[in-house]
Amino acid sequence: MTLVMQPIRESSEALEQQVLNPLAARSAETRGRERPEALCSIRTAFQRDRDRILHSKAFRRLKHKTQMMIAPVGDHYRTRLTHSLEVSQVSRTVSRALRLNEDLTESIALAHDLGHPPFGHTGEHILDELSPTGFHHQEQGLRIVQVLEQLNLTQEVLDGMEGLTDSKPTFLTLEAQIVDVCDRMAYLHHDVEDARRAGLMQESDLPADIIQTLGHTRQERLDRMVLDIVTHSLEALNSDTPRIALSTEIQEAVMALRQWMFDHIYLAPNRLDQSSNVRRVITSLYEFYLSHPQAISGNLAPADADTYPHERRVLDYISGMTDRFALEAYQMYLLPSSNPGFSFTAGRVEVMP
Repeated sequence: MTLVMQPIRESSEALEQQVLNPLAARSAETRGRERPEALCSIRTAFQRDRDRILHSKAFRRLKHKTQMMIAPVGDHYRTRLTHSLEVSQVSRTVSRALRLNEDLTESIALAHDLGHPPFGHTGEHILDELSPTGFHHQEQGLRIVQVLEQLNLTQEVLDGMEGLTDSKPTFLTLEAQIVDVCDRMAYLHHDVEDARRAGLMQESDLPADIIQTLGHTRQERLDRMVLDIVTHSLEALNSDTPRIALSTEIQEAVMALRQWMFDHIYLAPNRLDQSSNVRRVITSLYEFYLSHPQAISGNLAPADADTYPHERRVLDYISGMTDRFALEAYQMYLLPSSNPGFSFTAGRVEVMP
């Protein structure tokens, strides 16, 4: 008996044509990849992107990279990996409700933080100061998937990973807009929960007007925001300027919550104290690897190896480190063997002199 393979990918693409919103990105109509390749008989283009991202080394390393709590030792604090999964879940819910392409949305959400260095935005700012060419996690994420791991993703996913800048004020797809909005939704609400868990705040510390608008618990806040974005986006998709939209009331409350978090959590004195310890670790490692290239382990040779300066190699290597690996490297190379090096508490790294 001969087993005949049904045209599964073609069936999936035909189903997209039938059920998705006319404004949704279609897998069969992708803008393509940098390097042409044969189509998969089972998976659509965006499904292949998702799988490549999930199987990448950079994605696995996110499990030990800071989200908000630096080098967390508790089992329940978010990391870049769990943050990316939460962004993916919220984004997929919105995408499905609006009948947009859920596979593309998921791919962008899973890949959007691949370029983050150790110690979160603190580490990012320090590398940006150290490197003559600067450093930004979104640019590094693109470098990872295009050069270092050569995942050959579709243009739609690359566009969503790149984010918005003054020179790039729009996204190619509505799916990328969803991830952009849901990323903020997710990190604000789970950072509140992690800050409360770490004893940095109480739920009652949040301003009453924000609680009144967004809700008293993380679940209430997420439910209200998802319902708001779906409701107002359905209206906006039928307008002359189709877009993913929040109501003015929710948008203002979200921005107020973001500002409150910066004032009381992200830039609080105890957090700034941590920055000096992180600065010591990353600056010392950067200077060490510049003068000791032989200490860089693993195969980092990218597609542009012929024009791959050592300084760029150091930046790639350090930015790819997890919090834990960076601390271990610092202790191995830069601290006397008799010095214990570090002490850990919830979300804190104490570097011994």
